[in-house]
Amino acid sequence: MNFSQLGLSQVLLNTLETKGYSSPTPIQQQAIPAILNGQDVMAAAQTGTGKTAAFTLPLIEQLLNTQQPHANQARVLVLAPTRELAIQIAESVETYSAGTRIRSTVVYGGVKINPQMMRLRKGVDILIATPGRLLDLYQQNAIKFTELSALVLDEADRMLDMGFIHDLKKIIRLLPNKRQNLLFSATFSGPIRELAQDLFSSPVEISVATENTAAKTVIQSAYALDKAQKSKLLCHFLIEKKWQQVLVFCRTKHGANRLVALLEKSHISAAAIHGNKSQGARVKALNGFKNGDVNVLVATDIVARGLDISELPYVVNYDLPNTYEDYVHRIGRTGRAGSEGIAVSFVTQADADDLYGIERFIGTLIPRAEEPGFVPQNPVPEKPLDTRPFKPKKKKNKTDSTDKAATDQKQTNSTHSKEGKSRAGQRHTNARKPKRNSSSQGTSKPSSKSKPNNKQRSANKPNQARKPQS
Repeated sequence: MNFSQLGLSQVLLNTLETKGYSSPTPIQQQAIPAILNGQDVMAAAQTGTGKTAAFTLPLIEQLLNTQQPHANQARVLVLAPTRELAIQIAESVETYSAGTRIRSTVVYGGVKINPQMMRLRKGVDILIATPGRLLDLYQQNAIKFTELSALVLDEADRMLDMGFIHDLKKIIRLLPNKRQNLLFSATFSGPIRELAQDLFSSPVEISVATENTAAKTVIQSAYALDKAQKSKLLCHFLIEKKWQQVLVFCRTKHGANRLVALLEKSHISAAAIHGNKSQGARVKALNGFKNGDVNVLVATDIVARGLDISELPYVVNYDLPNTYEDYVHRIGRTGRAGSEGIAVSFVTQADADDLYGIERFIGTLIPRAEEPGFVPQNPVPEKPLDTRPFKPKKKKNKTDSTDKAATDQKQTNSTHSKEGKSRAGQRHTNARKPKRNSSSQGTSKPSSKSKPNNKQRSANKPNQARKPQS
């Protein structure tokens, strides 16, 4: 099958041919005709399968036959969980809409809002946004949705993982009821299906990937080593084996910064990209990595799904991820669009349980590897694959949650009450203490006949309205 069989216009076919795209991927073969027919689509696909083009191409095709939007209006809204993913989608839209009248822009937090408001004044056909910044713009009347015809949720599972569910519900309530809804996710988990119930009535459901599996084009391996050898083994791969364009994942922001400092001491060009970096620094690091000025990009999981580097050869899990699902998304940065990639994981004895959990999650053993000179003193034991299926997390009963919250509140109030009485008693005690006579050398006992006057009595009483400090 080729793109000309999917119902796309000649201008889009010419663009695809110029970019070297000859045949559609499985997700594109199924999603493009459904979207062109105006159907709601709920699609599950691995990263690197061409899902961005699966929704951008047909949406651009539909917009070619509509009127241009009015001021501060958007025809299509695409929501993404991270700035990096939003920028990636925006670049794809610009690429595919080249030579057409389609106007698009991307908005996200971490940068000044005024330039984004200016770009929205003339209206846009396609608006790509992160949820928080979109709500900010709406509150400032910079964006309206009365002309909106389609909503796209990309990486919907990641948005839920990052806690965007309330923002998503707010946004959905602002949109016209009559619209086309498209949801793309790595998995169809329980929370995703609950979200879909609020969006869809009878969607076309597409799944082109086995859940929790990595692409077959990714060659995986796990290197057992001692923790002190991690940075040395990475430098060995970079210097001795001459690895170029390597994406390295760390668990923490501070760990990423420390690793960059170690690599730079070894005269290896490296940059970190994580949530504490400004948007300008993140864009600079990513662009430097793409054009070859930076050889090693050290990232955290917050940006794992937003990184799209064509033909990325190497991914290194310097630290194993906190959640097993992130392993799939990390190594999914390589082996994209049919090209082969290498994914290496550094595993210490302390990481053994995480390694076994990842293997259970993906349903296969990760081949073990050793590098001469880096054999660990504390080896990682071999363990057969655990084939038990993962059970979905049980949702808390609302009644149980309410009761627990009420109990916690009672305990808190009781604690505060006790603290208040204790402090009030302390204030009484302190108020009764006699003052020392500064003119005498020793202490003088107070006269038993001396009594506080009415003003002193009033001052000694605790303030019942004042809340005790915690």
